[in-house]
Amino acid sequence: MRKTIAAFAVITATSVAALAAGSADDVLKANKAATGGPAWDTKIAVSIDADYAGQGLTGDTHSLNDLKTGHAVTHYKVGPAEGANGFDGKTPWARDTSGTITEQEGGDALVLAVNDAYRNANLWWKPDHGGAAIESKGEVTNAEGRFDVLVVTPKGGKPFEAWFDTGTHYLAKVIEKQGAQTVTTSLMNYGPEDGIKLPHKMQIDSGVGAQYIQTITVKKVTFLGAQSDSTFAMPKTVVTDFSIAGGAPSTTIPVQIVNNHIYGEAKVSGKGPFIFIYDTGGHNIITPALAKELGLKVEGKLPGGGAGEAVMEGGFANGVDFSVGNATVKNQLAIVIPLDKLGDIEGVPMPGMVGYETFRRFVTRVDYGASTLSLIDPAKFDPKDAGTPVKFVFNDHIPEVMGTIEGIPAKFDIDTGARSELTITKPFAETNKLRESHPKGVDAVDGWGVGGPSTGYVTRIKDMTIGDVKIGPVVGALANQDKGAFAGSDYSANVGGGVLKRFVVTFDYNNRIMYLKPRPAPVEDTNTYDRAGMWINVNGSAFKIVNVTKGAPAEEAGLRKDDIVTAVDGSAANPAKLPGLRKMLRTAKPGTVVTFTVTRDGKPKDIKVTLRDLI
Repeated sequence: MRKTIAAFAVITATSVAALAAGSADDVLKANKAATGGPAWDTKIAVSIDADYAGQGLTGDTHSLNDLKTGHAVTHYKVGPAEGANGFDGKTPWARDTSGTITEQEGGDALVLAVNDAYRNANLWWKPDHGGAAIESKGEVTNAEGRFDVLVVTPKGGKPFEAWFDTGTHYLAKVIEKQGAQTVTTSLMNYGPEDGIKLPHKMQIDSGVGAQYIQTITVKKVTFLGAQSDSTFAMPKTVVTDFSIAGGAPSTTIPVQIVNNHIYGEAKVSGKGPFIFIYDTGGHNIITPALAKELGLKVEGKLPGGGAGEAVMEGGFANGVDFSVGNATVKNQLAIVIPLDKLGDIEGVPMPGMVGYETFRRFVTRVDYGASTLSLIDPAKFDPKDAGTPVKFVFNDHIPEVMGTIEGIPAKFDIDTGARSELTITKPFAETNKLRESHPKGVDAVDGWGVGGPSTGYVTRIKDMTIGDVKIGPVVGALANQDKGAFAGSDYSANVGGGVLKRFVVTFDYNNRIMYLKPRPAPVEDTNTYDRAGMWINVNGSAFKIVNVTKGAPAEEAGLRKDDIVTAVDGSAANPAKLPGLRKMLRTAKPGTVVTFTVTRDGKPKDIKVTLRDLI
């Protein structure tokens, strides 16, 4: 599961820099004049304190910006969540809410940091626009007013739109693609600060609903002199909130691989054990029901997203301990979302998740063949027999590696919480015309997560590489949704459990290295795809068909969306059998006849489906 909650987006008041009427140069000159003109030239750095309100939380932020270079650092304390982020001109970094600090070099973090620095330093006011390409889209009139719109592409950054009020020449909003989201930042309530004018209110809309708009209100502005480079550099920190009982070098638990997901025991604040999902694409998560059982206070209304287009609302709970085997991470800020709603999709109850915050502290090894998961003390980890090392960077909290798809260079997010083999983002698939070069395939629901169902064109990819490790062939889905985690261009594809289970996989988060050690071939249920052509979820004590692939055996046999499946080959349906049914439909030989007993319009009916290859 990807990107469980939206990150806190904090844009400082100095991001107001530019633009206003006529040509791009005219717009920029008018903006500088309207906001202070020559007075800006004397400003070196600025400190801004602001109030935060949004997503059911309140708090405050403190930012420090260099007005000549655009380098910045921001600290926030919002509800129970506390963290920071910064950019020193070379490396974006973030201190997450659990206290660990990581360089953010994956996804589009660097180009977005360059964009922020460009705006913070008002580089578009320079004669050469700071090396940026700037294009005028002309004047736009809408219900909000009249605006001059510029498309700005900083050197080393990515395009964003800057909208300027034609009357005041103030920057009114910035529209920028951030990952899969289009984020609109509106700037308002301009007022004087030491000879210049700054917006004192900003609203950040990530496009997931008006109820999730975040508001920053400036309360104090202080101009400062030159700042040292170290002010903005990633700080060093040592977290001491984790341990393995008795000082042991490691702890190992048995796990089950279900739907290519990893399930194993975990305890929460001494309660349990519960069966949790283990997910490199996720966070440490508990459900509202478990939070209530533990007597935890839940704060916030945060939009959680994933592969689908929908939002699952959640919050935070503080002071939570997570234990895996003999390893414990103490006093954590847990995310609370209704993961138990996914039980009907998985056929497995889901009271929680172990994710990034735990993996960040240990070396994590998943032996898919032995069905074990180990947490290893980083100080005692020996990589000698771990397999082929593959360097990664962090895309937010997710390991991201370089590789290829049929020889095409690609950036992969590594996601043990994805059931698929390979899901290719829509922009990457379209740019490289992968659908045209793979005529044999089907459009289908190919996954389901926090964001709901995901759809794609499922085909077979002849080979791929992760680092220097060659893999293939694999089942690949070319995402076709305009929203959700696979709609962005910040990475190329998501590598899920269907590929990872071919290896013993070891994650060394501290050193940003993943090790891949091949399992003896063949590995069961790889490079396989559903030969019936439908998506089935749990429905009470039975199953429900929620999607049927056009032209597939299920449709040809007469199965329909919303049919209730009460039995398969004479065996009564029940939730625990769903993973096995899905596996059977992938692995049974073409020509196998499967009888589905369904209820439609209150009447039972037997429908025979003859399986065949669809890709």
